[in-house]
Amino acid sequence: MKHKSIEIVIADDHTIVRQGLRKLLEEKNYLKITGEAKDGRDAVKKVKELKPDVVIMDIAMPVLNGIEASRQIKRSSLKTKVVILSMHDHNRYIRELLSIGVSGYLLKNSISSDIIQAILSAVKGEIYLSPSIFSQVIEDYVDMSQKTTQEELYNTLTNREREVFQMMVEGYATKKIAGILCLSPSTIKSHRANLMEKLKTDNISKLIQYAIHLGIIDIQI
Repeated sequence: MKHKSIEIVIADDHTIVRQGLRKLLEEKNYLKITGEAKDGRDAVKKVKELKPDVVIMDIAMPVLNGIEASRQIKRSSLKTKVVILSMHDHNRYIRELLSIGVSGYLLKNSISSDIIQAILSAVKGEIYLSPSIFSQVIEDYVDMSQKTTQEELYNTLTNREREVFQMMVEGYATKKIAGILCLSPSTIKSHRANLMEKLKTDNISKLIQYAIHLGIIDIQI
């Protein structure tokens, strides 16, 4: 009896990573790559269009990061499972993504069998974590002083405010953000004012420092 292939979308902003994953996964005849996405917004769109069984999601992507993309996917009525594959093991990432309901979290130094096992676990409704990530989850659970003040403030932002926040710190102008989100510039200005008030900051430099602290953007050296 022939079993249905597991359909997968790969979301990563690096073309070489997407190509490498595609080649690796398609060696298994029961895994089928149905789409690729270069950023979080593209990932949400592709998942809604293609309705794959699993999306393999990077975290640090432009326009919309993998955390917010995962949140939007999990809040939809779609049954697509999310497996995180990232180079980042920031505790805040792990906490938030597990609370969102992702089905796996692996680091990019994982071996191929771990990635395949994470996909198989996801479709069975199970959670798969890299050994080092599992250890951090346990340590984080033991440490009850989990949240910093900055994290608590960030958690008060709406989904839309988080999207605007990320694009602001990435250097997008108000008009460009408005075009991407299909909103008016005045609405973006309103979101901008609201999020800055919630984060208790009054300039973009402080917002960038905030984003670096929370791991929303990387410092490229």
